[in-house]
Amino acid sequence: MDKSHLHGLSKYFILIFFSLSLVFASANKPNSTVQINSNSILVALLDSSYTELAELIEKALLLQYLEDMVGKHNLTIFAPKNEALEQDLNPEFKRFLLEPRNLKSLQSLILHHIVPSRVNLTKQAEFTRKRALSNHHLRLSLNNKRMVVEESVEVIDKNSIIKPDGLIHGIDRVLVPHSVLEEFNNRRELRSISAVLPTSAPTMDSRKRTQHRGAKMGPAGAPPAVPIFDALAPGPSLAPAPAPGPGGPHHHFDGASQVKDFITTLTHYGGYNELADILVNLTSLATEMGRLVSEGYVITVLAPNDEAMGRLTADQLSEPGAPEQIMYYHIIPEYQTEESMYSSVRRFGKVNYETLRLPHKVMAEEADGSVRFGQGEGSAYLFDPDIYTDGRISVQGIDGVLFPSEEVKAPPAVKKVVAKQRRGKLMEVGCTLAAALGHDSYFAYCSR
Repeated sequence: MDKSHLHGLSKYFILIFFSLSLVFASANKPNSTVQINSNSILVALLDSSYTELAELIEKALLLQYLEDMVGKHNLTIFAPKNEALEQDLNPEFKRFLLEPRNLKSLQSLILHHIVPSRVNLTKQAEFTRKRALSNHHLRLSLNNKRMVVEESVEVIDKNSIIKPDGLIHGIDRVLVPHSVLEEFNNRRELRSISAVLPTSAPTMDSRKRTQHRGAKMGPAGAPPAVPIFDALAPGPSLAPAPAPGPGGPHHHFDGASQVKDFITTLTHYGGYNELADILVNLTSLATEMGRLVSEGYVITVLAPNDEAMGRLTADQLSEPGAPEQIMYYHIIPEYQTEESMYSSVRRFGKVNYETLRLPHKVMAEEADGSVRFGQGEGSAYLFDPDIYTDGRISVQGIDGVLFPSEEVKAPPAVKKVVAKQRRGKLMEVGCTLAAALGHDSYFAYCSR
């Protein structure tokens, strides 16, 4: 059986599971009065030629919302054909929509295809405007007796599905709201901009380990002159205030916003709330990472999931500064993605990455078709790859908490030797005399 057949079967079983969950989920909700039956427009969408749209609805977490809408309104769904979503859509734009941090953009795009009323143009009304669930208006018109949406997207299968709670019109292309297209362009432009250091940033002479200001700035996009280890805060309890926001003639990056963006992505992704809590509430690491990114540094975060964080013991977290030291060991001062790390370990076998916890490094190797960090029982696999990648911050989910293998060994225990008490010559004479005279107390003492 080839891969295409396997892919088709897997999609088939996914859709069956999705359909059953749609029918029975509302019946199990204690506060819901809406009963989704097999004759619903949402169920019919699954058993149609628009399965790609149905899968996107599930990925966008909109099923619950649409269930509630069906109970209040009839829905008209302008459903793009599967080819429009699989082949005709720009691959870069599709990757943008499927990234967890862009969930709102995906939701806006899907809701832009759904109108909370029945829409069916006739000769008497050849033009109308309808507000979609995305809060954007759709311009509908007739062109040679064919319905057209937004003046360019043609309805190729009018009234393809009609149900008591709505209907579906098949369209030949995807409707993209202006707000989603603008967000996509902003993301793409952000990746192409080069970081510029703020004026008078400190530089470091690595031989003398002394800082001096006013050094000549490098070209735009050049890496910072100061090693990232010297740019770190003095210590966990002495972390500085947030760096000033972008300004001046160079308009350098707002690292605080980028760090906030990736932490928000972690919480939306699910399963990384403990890590987000440590970064924001228990330490000042979010502030520190934002300052580093503002100054042009790049970082890769190996993010342990909630299950892994739950295995930490009280002893591991009780020492002052322990959360910071644990997290420093999970931050690599390089920009790495799943592809770059996997390519490295496949080529070189084992790769040691620097971490912000000097002088410790984290070792990576290929294992079971993935990347494994650490060794033995303390190892962790790359579990959720590329949760967040924007060219400066990369977040890679792992299924364990890593600790340095170079542990400080305790000095060997020194055996305490108790010197045996020596008896003097006079004591020996006294004991001999006590034995001869039969004094019990002296005899007991001398027999020790």
